[in-house]
Amino acid sequence: MARKFAYHGRSIEELRGMTVEEFSPLLTSRARRYIKRANKSYRSLLEKVKEVIAEGGGKVIKTHIREAVILPEWVGLKFGVHNGKEFKVVEITPEKVGRRLGEFSHTTGPVKHSGPGVGATRGSKFIPLK
Repeated sequence: MARKFAYHGRSIEELRGMTVEEFSPLLTSRARRYIKRANKSYRSLLEKVKEVIAEGGGKVIKTHIREAVILPEWVGLKFGVHNGKEFKVVEITPEKVGRRLGEFSHTTGPVKHSGPGVGATRGSKFIPLK
């Protein structure tokens, strides 16, 4: 039998029915504080999300606000989260509720070391260029 998702003992349907004020006590203190203070950029993101939900929700919402706390009403939406260079598309699933958008768009990539570049060592002067 498939396991049902629950966030602090509540199903995703229950969470979607809650207002932000009802949902915030379930969050960690850090996320609760961020939502309570809700600066201008986060409020504008919330307005943008409401517009997209009203339209049908098929559009990718681009944002630079990596510290935004993911709310239950965002489940199923796609966000383009900026990682410093480009927008990485993040699809919101129930498991991501209560986390930050930036956690799913990494700013650094894996380092792939290869041979030394030209001039890196005295011996590399004689490596033929491609």
